[in-house]
Amino acid sequence: MDQAPGSPQGPQDASNLPGCYRHPDRETGISCTRCERPICPECMISASVGFHCPECVREGSGTGHAPAANQPRTIAGGSITADPRLITKILVAINVLVFIAIQVNDRLVGDLALIGEWPPYPYAPTEGVAEGQWYRLVTSMFAHQEIWHIAFNMLGLWWLGGPLEAALGRARYLALYVLSGLAGSALTYVLVDASDASLGASGAIFGLLGATAVLMRRLNYDMRPVIALLALNLLFTFTWTGIAWQAHVGGLIAGVAIAYGMVHAPRERRALVQWGTCAVVLVVVLAAVVIRTGQLG
Repeated sequence: MDQAPGSPQGPQDASNLPGCYRHPDRETGISCTRCERPICPECMISASVGFHCPECVREGSGTGHAPAANQPRTIAGGSITADPRLITKILVAINVLVFIAIQVNDRLVGDLALIGEWPPYPYAPTEGVAEGQWYRLVTSMFAHQEIWHIAFNMLGLWWLGGPLEAALGRARYLALYVLSGLAGSALTYVLVDASDASLGASGAIFGLLGATAVLMRRLNYDMRPVIALLALNLLFTFTWTGIAWQAHVGGLIAGVAIAYGMVHAPRERRALVQWGTCAVVLVVVLAAVVIRTGQLG
């Protein structure tokens, strides 16, 4: 007889055919193309190549891959979730809770704000990032003192964060947010006078804004709205007093770099390129902080 479709075996004598693995009394010359178990006509399920057995179909949807490989993915390779704004909601909640805590006890500002070293010369500094309080690079990202400040930042987080979280997936979106915020804190630490304090999520928000521009470009959307929004925000950044432009610029640069690596990564090396880009940004941030700390020391 001719070789049966889906069977890796050659011609066999009909009297020497194996029995179906589910129905041993039924001889068959057809095998599952994945596990090679013999299957009878009742058990065989048509696939793109040959036939699959019921177990292989249940385990991998008949594709030869694990079930997770068949799940829908975002443009960056993240998993599609039931709530595409979960991380955004959590970030908003953290910022609001910290804001409320600061309103209750304004002394928290001194503990959470980004500051290089305090008190200033000629006194011996006892506080600040240069004195080992590196956590301020992170805590300052979630601290706000004025109502207008947190209102603008949380509106930006909600408008920009939701679509980005849906497009990138939760893990990649969270990495984008945190690394953009850290980059903003690092550039502020490097360029601002060591005794000047700063706080706010603006660095992370500008990272989301830069990532939105990269994503819209990747999807061939009309770039004019996001360019106008970016130009307006940069105008406010450099014209309003009391704004740490360094945090905005640092976050923007990091957001663009990370988003580019995430949405342009080749499929076959997607994870390596995406997380490699994040690692490079983190290394640059840490190097800048270490160098600045050495200068202040």
